[in-house]
Amino acid sequence: MTRFNRWKYATAALMSMAISTGAIVPMFVSTPASAQRIYGQSRSVSIPPGVTFPVAYDKDKVIVTPGETVSLTLRVASNIIDSGRNVLIPEGTQIVGQLQPVTRNGRQGVQFVAQELVYSSGQRQYVNASSPVITRTERISKGPDTGRVLTDAAIGAGAASAISLITGDRKIQVLEPVGGAAAGAAASVLLRKKQTDVFVLKPEQDLNVTLRSNLVVSRSY
Repeated sequence: MTRFNRWKYATAALMSMAISTGAIVPMFVSTPASAQRIYGQSRSVSIPPGVTFPVAYDKDKVIVTPGETVSLTLRVASNIIDSGRNVLIPEGTQIVGQLQPVTRNGRQGVQFVAQELVYSSGQRQYVNASSPVITRTERISKGPDTGRVLTDAAIGAGAASAISLITGDRKIQVLEPVGGAAAGAAASVLLRKKQTDVFVLKPEQDLNVTLRSNLVVSRSY
């Protein structure tokens, strides 16, 4: 083997070791995110798909009806760090996206799909990430349990219309809807049956988002 070829193989081996030994794949930020430095750009790192960001929200629950699409802004609950404990995405960074209807194994569900990160500086960055699909529902009808479900909840327009028709409560905090058809549809259904099934989502349990593609970030935020 020539000296040149030996040098090529040795360089390739060293680069492979640098990437593989630096990778730690956590589920949450209590351990560092699996991030690789992009050579030639010392301040940028790539967080790979499969890394999950814990989220926080101002309300304890978010309530939407099946088929309803709602805009929602969550927050990163804890600093996302690399193996050197450098902060890649600060706690409090906004995650802008939508709750979207999904059909899974023939069942209606709902999923949060992230669209952008908004940093404290105002800088915005596209992100490809989503929460698990939630298919469990709770039935809302007039009675004492309704108040328990609605406590500290933000409610989509469709769900708000449905619940107000059942309970007579017109003072329900409504999330920003995407389109207005859902509310009318829910109302027409409830005029007939006086009850509805809704998704009651607990953001910190149900809406943690997992990257679906690489996210390149800078340590300078």
